[in-house]
Amino acid sequence: MIKLLSWSLSRIKDAGRDFLPVVVVVAVFQFAVIRQDLPNLPDILLGGFMVLLGLALFVEGLKIGLFPIGEAMAYNFARRNSLFWLLAFAFGLGFSTTVAEPALIAVAEEAAKVASAAKLLPPGQAGMDEYANGMRFAVALSVGFAIAMGALRIIKGWPVQYLILGGYVVVMIVTLMAPKEIIGIAYDSGGITTSTITVPLVTALGIGLASSIRGRNPMIDGFGLIAFASLTPMIFVMAYGVMVFGIR
Repeated sequence: MIKLLSWSLSRIKDAGRDFLPVVVVVAVFQFAVIRQDLPNLPDILLGGFMVLLGLALFVEGLKIGLFPIGEAMAYNFARRNSLFWLLAFAFGLGFSTTVAEPALIAVAEEAAKVASAAKLLPPGQAGMDEYANGMRFAVALSVGFAIAMGALRIIKGWPVQYLILGGYVVVMIVTLMAPKEIIGIAYDSGGITTSTITVPLVTALGIGLASSIRGRNPMIDGFGLIAFASLTPMIFVMAYGVMVFGIR
């Protein structure tokens, strides 16, 4: 019991150290700039403690569960020597962790409302739902494609910088064709995909895969998958906008 309490306090202390800059910034601007007392101080303190506790548990969960399972599955797929199943797993991992991402759902719904208000969609809720779902699946498919391509890059040993530069060239080309109503949403969608579940699992997959293949360096080859996951949604969402609204 004492060991468990000591372990818990240690993890909460580490989380508090990470959370402290946020507290300092809020406090400085609240009391020095706005010069007002915090409203509902007991609720804020309770919420802050819940954030600390949740952050501590989340970080520990990453260390105990998500990182090991990602690395283990990558190692096992590499041992099976089956490129198809490895790429299928990478695609499924990217798709499944993105399609249910709460931030993506919220942004897609908000984008549908704005598009409907601008009379770019058929009137009614059905048109907005169809647009929002289409955007969600476009982003999820793009992340699945990105993780599969990233896994293939690790296997083949392709330099990540050339693929990223080439991807941004494609982004610029598609931007010239995409309707202006979708460009900002498309650019934001790249950041939405880097969620709290996607990032650790995908990072563990890359490191585990690079560690399992002879001649690959986990430090050089194991990272870069998240960059693909942030890049491809911009292309896919703008392409989806072209399909819905046409070339501008």
